[in-house]
Amino acid sequence: MEFTEAAAEPGTARPGGRTARVRAAVLEATADVLAGQGFAHLDLADVARRAEVGKTTVYRRWGTVTGLVTDLLLDMAQQSLPRTETGSLLGDLTANARLVRRTLADPRQGALFKAVIAAAGSDPKAAEALYGFYSARVDAWAPCVEQAAARGEVPEGTDAHEVIRATSAPLYYRLLTTPFPLDEADADRAAQAAAAAARAGAYVRRPPV
Repeated sequence: MEFTEAAAEPGTARPGGRTARVRAAVLEATADVLAGQGFAHLDLADVARRAEVGKTTVYRRWGTVTGLVTDLLLDMAQQSLPRTETGSLLGDLTANARLVRRTLADPRQGALFKAVIAAAGSDPKAAEALYGFYSARVDAWAPCVEQAAARGEVPEGTDAHEVIRATSAPLYYRLLTTPFPLDEADADRAAQAAAAAARAGAYVRRPPV
């Protein structure tokens, strides 16, 4: 059954046909505003104008600017590249870190993530959408740590999700706190540090005291 604006909340179904084209145009316009001007300048009427879509459609389907951000992040998670399997923990974490680095180093994507992160600091719904995006990406990559544990590369009980978060965290920190561009060496160092800490047992789940 074709998705209609009244049938579901933003992002709860994957529409087809004209509805898919409308969604793609609106999300592209949303990303353009976020990357170019930031969350404070996001406006439903302006997005509708940029996307060449009727304002009524945008208001009915997305409702608020955080509705736009939520659906944009859902779409980005769905379009993200799949996990790479190299056969080793370091290889897999390096692939993850390099993918994150390429995304954040891209002028448009980097600006987009900065805008969404800034929005999450002041808007609870934007924060919830951002947490959902990263939860999906961490879930997608966590199996590489679980496979490493099965191979004996890391101790049993290693928290796979924390290892993945530790891999990308230095790259986001550098993006947000320095003016320096991210390069592949930054990604490789982040992966090496996370792999070494995981092998040393730093991410083993500890029983509550």
